[in-house]
Amino acid sequence: MRILFLHQNFPGQFVHLAQELQRRGGYELHALTDAANTRPEFIPTTRYHFNPAKLQASLPLAQNYALRAARGEAVARALVALRDETGFVPDLIIGHLGWGETLFVRDVFPKARQIVHAEFYYTSEGADAGFDPEFRHSDDFSWRLGLRAKNAAILQAIVDADFALAPTAWQAARLPREFRGKTAVLHEGIDTDKVAPDAAARLKLQNAGVEMKPGDEIITFVNRNLEPYRGYHIFMRALPKILKARPKARVVIVGGHDVSYGPAASPGKTWKQIFLDEVKAGLPMDRVHFTGKVPYPDYLRLMQISAVHVYLTYPFVLSWSMLEAMSAGALVVASNTAPVAEVIEHGKNGLLFNFFDKEMLANQVIEALALPSSMRAIRARARATIVERYDLQRVCLPQWLRFIDFAGGKPAAAPKPPDIT
Repeated sequence: MRILFLHQNFPGQFVHLAQELQRRGGYELHALTDAANTRPEFIPTTRYHFNPAKLQASLPLAQNYALRAARGEAVARALVALRDETGFVPDLIIGHLGWGETLFVRDVFPKARQIVHAEFYYTSEGADAGFDPEFRHSDDFSWRLGLRAKNAAILQAIVDADFALAPTAWQAARLPREFRGKTAVLHEGIDTDKVAPDAAARLKLQNAGVEMKPGDEIITFVNRNLEPYRGYHIFMRALPKILKARPKARVVIVGGHDVSYGPAASPGKTWKQIFLDEVKAGLPMDRVHFTGKVPYPDYLRLMQISAVHVYLTYPFVLSWSMLEAMSAGALVVASNTAPVAEVIEHGKNGLLFNFFDKEMLANQVIEALALPSSMRAIRARARATIVERYDLQRVCLPQWLRFIDFAGGKPAAAPKPPDIT
């Protein structure tokens, strides 16, 4: 079977799948990605060129679709060149629909089956938009129109696709009902063999001259970037009470200063600094460690030594970091938001709190640090949850492979996973 991957930052969510297909053999693989992507290639890869700075849309509401249509056109022209120059014609195309890369592939490869990764569908209510009253939009009406306009490219991509996939049931159920019959829930998977508890784990904070190990009172908070969408402001506001109550505790905060989701901070400022400045006077800064972004091995050791891992998110896409923390045996204290509550059951495999309740967050962290022995069963069940439901090798990859064989038309393939109803 010939399989083409489309992702502007390939491999992205398809890293485990593409590596496994390459390892197994019997598949002819190719990837198409943005020329600006700096990730190393491990399967044959073609790059397309796309410069959004050259694009102008006269109607602001059309800007989102215009950007995605322009990227889709660049992808389609690159695919024509790939087909004509190499003869590569895929049987199956797997792509992320978020950036418009799959919009016109049907016009290049009309007979190929398509699977799109349907990560998120926008609405003005019931999810991230308008969730946090602290960040209300001044022009509410225009903002709502803009959210609806964002779905234009998503809907076009899903209409043309044969199948859609989402990593959680909540994300899948957000799609319009008309598309749920061809949508399946398949998570990318967590490598629980690698991401596992390790009593021998050690991590040294070079700047602070501190070496940390399991059993220390280490509070961890990890995100790609420190911003309100992932509850950084709530976490920082809870820290003074936590660190006052636990004089031996340290907090390690991992994340960059940019914006992954939502609005940027005021010009010349970062969300990191804004909310640090808000509470800094009440913090023992010698016990608060900002690391920036760290290499994956250091991040993994941090999860293995964590006494309490705090995770917050608006109702939005679920971070791999929460699942990896659970897999590493950390005690996760998380916001009771979708899709977190799809994974964590309060008091069983983690602790949940109201996203906006900094007092409740602080109290739960303080109690967990004060009574570590009472949390051992919760930590063990957290790892068991990930092994049972999200294990890469034994659960998720087999599901992906069966689904690909089914979507690609192999006659002996198992049925696709259950539809979302």
